[in-house]
Amino acid sequence: MPKIINNKKYYHTSEACSIAGISKNTFLRWVANNSFAEVQYRDGRGWRMFDENELARLVNEVSKRNSVNLVNNNKLTA
Repeated sequence: MPKIINNKKYYHTSEACSIAGISKNTFLRWVANNSFAEVQYRDGRGWRMFDENELARLVNEVSKRNSVNLVNNNKLTA
């Protein structure tokens, strides 16, 4: 469930990953490999918080990677 802070919605990592359709481990691997830029916001415990823009960026990245994987898989079977 998103948290509302100063009239903006924020999502924790597990929520954002679930919406984007990836596991939290996949996201953390992307961040560790510098293949996805770190999110801007953290809560008082240091946990990542995705605003709507960060969430959209994650969803777009997942979509882009899924498209590339689909193309690569089609090349292998052709």
